[in-house]
Amino acid sequence: MIPDPMSPAETTAVLHVLDASTWPEADRSRAKEAAALALTAYAGHTRDQGTPYIDHPLAVVAILRTELAVNAPNTLLLGLLHDALEVSPSAAPLLTTRLGEDFVTVLQAMTPDHRLEQRTKQLGDEAAWRAKTSRLAPEPLLVRLADRIHNLRDLQNSPDPSRLERFITALIEFYLPLAESARPISAQLNAACSLLQAEYERYQHRAGETGA
Repeated sequence: MIPDPMSPAETTAVLHVLDASTWPEADRSRAKEAAALALTAYAGHTRDQGTPYIDHPLAVVAILRTELAVNAPNTLLLGLLHDALEVSPSAAPLLTTRLGEDFVTVLQAMTPDHRLEQRTKQLGDEAAWRAKTSRLAPEPLLVRLADRIHNLRDLQNSPDPSRLERFITALIEFYLPLAESARPISAQLNAACSLLQAEYERYQHRAGETGA
């Protein structure tokens, strides 16, 4: 967990998780911009589990780097900011100014439409979101699968059992088949599919032990 928003220590912690010190100079500069934007976008938001929201994208970055062997700066920055427009849709203009229109277009493709439109979820939104996710390019799809991996690890701490139930249903019906179909695209997507499947099997084992 990181200290108070926008402190130098917090920025340094984000850059450390990205391992940005090893990046080319232009990418290091972009990482500093992205770290500041992430701290701004996620500030004041908490997860259902009661933890600071930024802990989640940082965990996604760590999964990408340490478990899926991702070292491409742009992919890691997508991991850091993958939920920025979901929690702070109004941040889009600032993100565009600092990181570019192409980057924000990818973030928009990774964000449910009802979040972008700042409205409550309606009938049909889930089907639209699944169709949108199915169209993701390999790079944002890899980030989305890392996101699912961390959520599966972390949702057991949610105080809302129905949220975990909805997550598992979506995982079985959509995300696991999507990950399986993406295996041949790249070694990293193949690894992400295997890791997601392993996490699901661990979840099933834990649920069996507790009788859930």
